[in-house]
Amino acid sequence: MKKIIQTVALGALLATSSAYAVSIAACAGCHGQNFEKVAMGKSKVVKDMSLKEIVDALKGYKNGTYGDSLKGVMVNQVQNLKDSEIEAMSLLIKIDAGTTTEKATDFAAAAAVAAAGGNYVNLNADASDEVRIEQEDLGNRNTISEKAMGLRKTDLYSEKSTHGKKADYDRPAPGASTRFERAYKDAPPMIPHSVEGLLPITKMNNQCLGCHLPEVAPSVGSTPIPPTHFKNYRPRTALNDGYVVKEGQVLGYDIQNTSDIKTVKAKQSDTIYQGRFNCTQCHAPQSKMKAAVANTFRPDYGDDKAKAHSSLMDTMNEGVK
Repeated sequence: MKKIIQTVALGALLATSSAYAVSIAACAGCHGQNFEKVAMGKSKVVKDMSLKEIVDALKGYKNGTYGDSLKGVMVNQVQNLKDSEIEAMSLLIKIDAGTTTEKATDFAAAAAVAAAGGNYVNLNADASDEVRIEQEDLGNRNTISEKAMGLRKTDLYSEKSTHGKKADYDRPAPGASTRFERAYKDAPPMIPHSVEGLLPITKMNNQCLGCHLPEVAPSVGSTPIPPTHFKNYRPRTALNDGYVVKEGQVLGYDIQNTSDIKTVKAKQSDTIYQGRFNCTQCHAPQSKMKAAVANTFRPDYGDDKAKAHSSLMDTMNEGVK
């Protein structure tokens, strides 16, 4: 009887709107494919909650009457939902169908990341290994084999064994991962956690903001969005009677790409600047695979703090006259 009821309920939900399943899939990044994870290391395990508890919790988040440190995160997720949508989503969670994602988030990967040691993992450790660099240094060789001449490392006369390596992006859920060192001073940090259910980012849905807004980040232990992302550094440019005018200066008919206007004049906004709304245009998930070639680049951070934190706001105008 229970199975029949569940089947009927699922059919009714899917017939109502596919948006419910999409919304639940977006939860997998933190809660797991079957809601079996402790989101951000702080939440209850949702699959162990009753239907009433789930409905009450989601409605409470929406009304601002429920939750502790995760309230700021969850309010952003449910504030635009109708009560009927919350009830439908809660029922879909309880019938154990599992969210429609490519693969469930894997907390086991957290141990592998943490095993690298420290609070931040050096992304370039393997690629910058001195022994590997020596082995791949072709400039000082008298002879070079055909396999060493390219990146493929296989027989040049056959394609049978030639194939690209598949990147593995499996990572711990948000709140359970170890952060990566920045590739260089003020480099956009790599995403250390799973992005399953969080992508793609659209103008109507940016799951990253739920945890990384400055007012929310301290409560969930995430990296806050820096002040630079709340400013528009692009010069004000307009077309006036056929002439291009930038920052009040007439440039003629040619649009130039440089400006001598100090960026300190950029306007501060209370909301994230649209040009930085799409987080993954700069921040990318880190794959687990061996680099094709050794890396001789040695970043100069200036101090150890720069390995983990940006100083771009303080150095934005260096060299600008």
